Amino acid sequence: MRPVRPNGADAFPIPVEPTAPKSPDPASLYAALDLGTNSCRMLIAQPKGNQFHVVDSFSKSVQLGVGLEATGRLSRSSMSRTLHALKICSRKIIKHDVKRMRLVTTEACRRAANGQQFLDRVSKETGLELEVIEPEEEARLAVISCAPLVSNKTRQLLVVDIGGGSTELVWIDLTRVPAVERPRAIMRLHAGFKPGDSSPFPNARVVDWISVPLGVATLRDQFNDVADDPARFALMSWFFEENLSEFAPYSEQQDRDGFQIIGTSGTVTTVAASHLGLRRYDRNKVDGLKMTSDQVDHVIRGYLEMGPDGRRADPRIGKDRHALIMSGAAILQALLRIWPTDRLSVADRGLREGLLYAQMSADGVLEDGA
Repeated sequence: MRPVRPNGADAFPIPVEPTAPKSPDPASLYAALDLGTNSCRMLIAQPKGNQFHVVDSFSKSVQLGVGLEATGRLSRSSMSRTLHALKICSRKIIKHDVKRMRLVTTEACRRAANGQQFLDRVSKETGLELEVIEPEEEARLAVISCAPLVSNKTRQLLVVDIGGGSTELVWIDLTRVPAVERPRAIMRLHAGFKPGDSSPFPNARVVDWISVPLGVATLRDQFNDVADDPARFALMSWFFEENLSEFAPYSEQQDRDGFQIIGTSGTVTTVAASHLGLRRYDRNKVDGLKMTSDQVDHVIRGYLEMGPDGRRADPRIGKDRHALIMSGAAILQALLRIWPTDRLSVADRGLREGLLYAQMSADGVLEDGA
């Protein structure tokens, strides 16, 4: 039977929405680029309510810090790979005519003897002016990027950013902040870890923070000479825990009910994807997922049972991550051994999101809230 169109219906009804979205206003666009020890990532976004809408993005494993631990310098091949990625970022910024941007780099360029020479070359060949940020700002940006994931029930919060060359930990006391205000109180830390006492808003108190110069790449390089896979993992976990001895809340017992850890890194998202059994990564299923210490431990024990060949072939880990997953897992296991929790929140977000939130908050273009 032929389909019948009701009387009065046109063949081409007037569309409710425009057939093609309008191009975003360049004046409303912001760019954030994070060049780390292992990856180069960029977001171009525009404010939308109390969040932002991503217009374009870029992410590439460039392994800028390969060999840095041994030589103290960035290698020619790693700089070449990174320059290629940055040229793509530059073209995207020009294409969207972005005027408001912040482009940063972290541990690798902080530590490398030829770091400034490399940044001068980046400026000359790509037109991008990269800024080396200090560990405190790196930690602060990681914290505010995670503000939307803070639970109203959280009284003590630990934000962990496991990078390629360093790991930042920030311990925040929220007991004096009303429950409904806690995510917003985290967002206000974009102004610094020591907000003025004259602030009319209840403050999130940063108890302590630390930047440990061990990330997934640098910790792996420390123990590359250990052939036995389980022994290397145990040594990495122990060594990372040793480097936390100066962290103020190190020995404090926490009530699991009011304690939340938010982990932001490729390690944490990979563990979450493995826990969910995802054969194809899905950010919507991973970002914001809550896991217990026992669930994380189960995944890590599974990685150890696989061995190097099994991890290399596992689609949940991925080709770019298999060589670094055990050093990241060693860091994560050390943290959960000290502070077990029923609320490890997985954050598929980091410096890029923090940079965007900080710029937009400073410009007053975000609605109140987190």
